[in-house]
Amino acid sequence: MRQRQQLDDAIAAYRRLAQELDDTIELLELGEQEEDEDVVAEAEAALKALHVEAQKKQVETLLSGEADANDTYLEIHAGAGGTESQDWAQMLMRMYMRWAEARGHKVEVIGSSQGEEAGIKSATLLVKGHNAFGWLKTESGVHRLVRISPFDSNARRHTSFASVWVYPVVDDSIEIDVEEKDVRIDTYRASGAGGQHVNTTDSAVRITHEPTGIVVQCQNERSQHKNRATAWAMLRARLYEAELQRREEEAQAQAAAKSDIGWGHQIRSYVLQPYQMVKDLRTGTESSNPSAVLDGDIDEFIEAALAQRVDGSKTEPVEDLA
Repeated sequence: MRQRQQLDDAIAAYRRLAQELDDTIELLELGEQEEDEDVVAEAEAALKALHVEAQKKQVETLLSGEADANDTYLEIHAGAGGTESQDWAQMLMRMYMRWAEARGHKVEVIGSSQGEEAGIKSATLLVKGHNAFGWLKTESGVHRLVRISPFDSNARRHTSFASVWVYPVVDDSIEIDVEEKDVRIDTYRASGAGGQHVNTTDSAVRITHEPTGIVVQCQNERSQHKNRATAWAMLRARLYEAELQRREEEAQAQAAAKSDIGWGHQIRSYVLQPYQMVKDLRTGTESSNPSAVLDGDIDEFIEAALAQRVDGSKTEPVEDLA
């Protein structure tokens, strides 16, 4: 039923676009015949808007992967660099939350670890919405920030790194077998805000899958039982994502490993000083408006990365930003 609804929505959207295009062309021809500049301008603006919408629908056709329609988890981890990288990790968290909210997706903070002075050491978001994983799956990798540090009294330029890891929420119809002998479950006290009960009881849960080394943790609920259930769901999702990635690597005949959070492994650079630019190092896509990008305007980068993945094109590495 869900697949049928998605197909019905896609067909209805196509028919609506086709009808609006026919109506707009008729309006344009009428304006030209009557030499009415206002009508012509209105029709031309409508054509441009239709073109933008059609391009977005075309990109959505790229989201045909097995789990693309699912909700998704998004993890952010600060790299080396202390307060600088932790502040950068929080900026990325805000960017993705704003992107999701602009699309009408719901965002939940599953867990976070605050930095000592500012920012976050790590955070896990749950993004709920149609094609959430499909849209965000190409955001996995290391993100680099270059700016004049607000934490440096000498106003020197600093480079900070943070990694992003995206994996889908596993559908209830998909069975993921995890043997209990392969996991280690630890409980601990949650950190940060949350009230007396959260901070004084061992309600937080961490699960380690020893064969793969995958570690998940949840501390957002007061109940250890609820945190344990969420952590198990996250672990199954991570194992499922690992299997999807393995299949994709075989299909593309290339190996991919999780990168170190540092030089030489970044997928995108955000430069605020001495000039302003955001550049994706995989596709070459650029923006001279980093403020808009950090406010969640990342569709251009996502669409280019999706198109490159589907095309299977092997581009030469883009020269890194200084």
